[in-house]
Amino acid sequence: MVRTASLVLTVVTGFTGLVYEVAWQKYLATLLGSHSEATAAILALFLGGLSIGYRLFGDVTRRLVASARAASSSPRLLVFYGLVEAAIGLWALAFPWLFAGVRSLSLLVPHEATGAGFAFDVFLASLLVAPPAILMGGTIPILTQALARSLADATRFHAFVYAFNTAGAFAGALAAGYLLVPLLGLDRLLFWMATLNLGAGAVFLAMGLPRREIVALEPGEGPPRIEGLGTYAGAALLVGFAMIAVQTVLIRVAGLAFGSSQFTFSMVVAVFVLCIALGSFAVSLLPRIGRAHVVASHWLLVLACGVVYLNLDGAPYWAHALRTLFRDTDAAFHAYYLAGLLGLGVAIGPAVVLSGASLPLLFHQLRREVGELGAAAGRLYSWNTVGSLLGALLGGYLLLFWLDLHHVFRIAIGALALAAALLTARLYASPGRGVRGAVAGGTVVAVAALMALPSWSPELLTIGLFRSRQPGKSAYIGVDKTRAIVEVKHPLKFHDDDPTTTVSVREEGKGPSLERSIFTNGKSDGSTRDDYTTMALAGILPALLADEHADAFVIGYGTGVTAGELAALPGARRVTVAEISLGVIEAAPLFDFANQGASRNPKLEIVRSDAYRALLRSDARFDVIASEPSNPWVTGVEMLFSREFLAAARDRLNPGGVYAQWFHQYETDDETIAMVIRTYASVFDHVAVWYALGADLLLLGFQSGDGPLDLERLERRVAEPHFAAALGRSGIEGLPELLAHELLPLGVVGAAGLEGPTHTLLHPRLNHVAGRAFFRGGAGSLPFTGSGPAARIGRENSLLRRYAARSGGRLPEGVLARVAREACTHRADLCGALVGSWQRAAPVSPVRDRLVASAAQRQSFGGPLDVRAPQRLSTLFDARLLGSERVPLLEARNATEAYTRFYSHAVPFDPRALVSVWRRCHAPRAPQAFCKEGLARAEALVAGRPASGRTGAGSPPGQGR
Repeated sequence: MVRTASLVLTVVTGFTGLVYEVAWQKYLATLLGSHSEATAAILALFLGGLSIGYRLFGDVTRRLVASARAASSSPRLLVFYGLVEAAIGLWALAFPWLFAGVRSLSLLVPHEATGAGFAFDVFLASLLVAPPAILMGGTIPILTQALARSLADATRFHAFVYAFNTAGAFAGALAAGYLLVPLLGLDRLLFWMATLNLGAGAVFLAMGLPRREIVALEPGEGPPRIEGLGTYAGAALLVGFAMIAVQTVLIRVAGLAFGSSQFTFSMVVAVFVLCIALGSFAVSLLPRIGRAHVVASHWLLVLACGVVYLNLDGAPYWAHALRTLFRDTDAAFHAYYLAGLLGLGVAIGPAVVLSGASLPLLFHQLRREVGELGAAAGRLYSWNTVGSLLGALLGGYLLLFWLDLHHVFRIAIGALALAAALLTARLYASPGRGVRGAVAGGTVVAVAALMALPSWSPELLTIGLFRSRQPGKSAYIGVDKTRAIVEVKHPLKFHDDDPTTTVSVREEGKGPSLERSIFTNGKSDGSTRDDYTTMALAGILPALLADEHADAFVIGYGTGVTAGELAALPGARRVTVAEISLGVIEAAPLFDFANQGASRNPKLEIVRSDAYRALLRSDARFDVIASEPSNPWVTGVEMLFSREFLAAARDRLNPGGVYAQWFHQYETDDETIAMVIRTYASVFDHVAVWYALGADLLLLGFQSGDGPLDLERLERRVAEPHFAAALGRSGIEGLPELLAHELLPLGVVGAAGLEGPTHTLLHPRLNHVAGRAFFRGGAGSLPFTGSGPAARIGRENSLLRRYAARSGGRLPEGVLARVAREACTHRADLCGALVGSWQRAAPVSPVRDRLVASAAQRQSFGGPLDVRAPQRLSTLFDARLLGSERVPLLEARNATEAYTRFYSHAVPFDPRALVSVWRRCHAPRAPQAFCKEGLARAEALVAGRPASGRTGAGSPPGQGR
């Protein structure tokens, strides 16, 4: 009963241990930054603590047993272990306060973001992570010694402890990544995990109070101590190194296949820990274990990893084929990732299962260590964890400075082959020269086999098929044909697996039509043609609206267009770029032909650093900060959208400065967009939202609310040659076209009073909702702001309306045509509003008719414009244009949908027109209450108040939030 209960509790402690690791990594990212050095440092601290714990508690257990024997009693190891678990729980409870103190100390001590300053912060992080990690290392050595019934039973029970504890970690990996972190936040998550540890500690204390006999041999009856412990420790170290290196490579490749989201990361980690548990459990079921089992399993592990290597670059193809089997709905989300988990299990499971069997099999060879079961387990696991630490630092980080992913995988296989050769020599070869010969022979064979392995196809690995959700013509043609096609049609100009990301550059065309695109982790993050306007406006627009633009800070280099446009301005003095990826920095010169020679501009400095840490540690102030990250569903990027990061950026702005944040409306949803804007507005008092190119948004945060409304200043700047040239390169011919890009004027977001959660570092929600939205692949809408104070402020502060006021409130047809043409090129919603207003003002206009016909053929964001839209929308601008006919319920609802979709602060609808529609609503085949409810909501819209408790502030009539 005690053994069964203990095994169940090891599942619980394994669960909490993995959740702690995830939570602590997210905490410490705010101290160390999210860059690769920080991630490697945190993993090293955790694994290093475990290694010390294994060895420490192995020795402590041995001493407790020896002391009890000397006193002719039984040591209460379960009581001791209960105290260890309780200590972990208490540390977790105190962690938020300890972290706050350490972070305050870090900020108080002046130091830079890199070099010795980073090392100092790693030391501070070790004070937080190392103590509980050391305590976690006590599980296997203490319980193995405390609960083994006999020496022969030790192997079986040790494997059980390892398997059950790892099974708990499997559940923790999935729960933390898919549910607990976004649901609870970090502080509450630690509280509940600490409660579990304290409960487990209490149960162990209760079970340990009665004295139990501990496995022991009478003096002189035991076999002699096994010589060659170093061989087993070396094999454990090599296997630990290899499998962590393999895991880091597989996480990167899985990101290239499924997308680099937290869900992919959790899926790969979960497969690893589950298969390790299965391997350990399989050892516990063996009726007897001979030396052949030990040697054969390790050579089979080498073979299994070799098979994985030969097929791994086909992962993007197989992941895409799997994705096409699932619909783009929430209901399919978990089913898809479950299928992905099972697919990964089939692909890499055999190798990982064999690695999970390694330690229990090696322990079997050491279990004859008389009276030292815990010490033997502690030493073995300590060396294995040291190997894992080296695998994380070398295989997951340092080696990638010089090598690519497939090279690291080959080195891992070589380490496994060396471990197998050592064990073969130890268990089968004769002493002396025979041992050295066996090892040398095995090593030579392994190296020869590794050199014969083919390289992976970088074109196939980085093709980004995870963004294709529907089956195309080549969806099921097989890996070999797909590889041949992409290598011919999508050759790479540049490729590098750096310690942070996999970076590739593709090019199309030649001469003036040359286009180059940069891909990070298989996802396109910028093109010199299709994305130029977005990247350029991310720098030009805040520079136009800020008081000055002498000093600028750019987050993410990408193609260098944003930084290059800023540095090319004559008024620019210094442009600092924080770029995390060495590969992006190395590829920078490839884009000089399209970014004003950014990498050669002496005013531009690229700093390899995480942007949050660089800003937090910098005393410099900036006039313009432009953030151009990847999408927030990408692991690590969500930090750049957090309230804490935005506050750090705001605090580094000069008076009159502007912070520009890129976001997108594609592959997302309303919830994600609303969360991003709410978080932004929780930091900046003055916010405006513009668009750059179709679905690309630019969120602008201002230090003050006066300068951005100075239309005369903006007009003067747009007319300056250097700004005019920059806008011209973005396809914007003048001020009217530029003003067509304003969506939510200054003050609208604040007046809208958007309710709901925000995204913070201590409660990271964004990557979860953004990841689910990316799975669906739809388009999101901006929050509705066409009622109440938000609508009033939008009418007052719209720069396009202020521009029109110079002409008596109506733009001349030529200027209106320019504005409408710019809007219709990019966005169907703004296009519809402008041409509808034009239709109301001038029912007959050949110019407008031609523009509408062109827009109906163009695929802008929101789809092509319906040629009937101008006439239908014109009635929403003036209630007097409506007739007296009754309106069917469906048409009234369509009017509400149009009001919501096409509302523009530049040309706002008349809410009284919508009320008039609902007053004439009739529903002959439905309850008339539907019309009454719609009317009530329309009237509430006019008054600027919620229509009922079921709709939030600012909700349109006939629609809930």
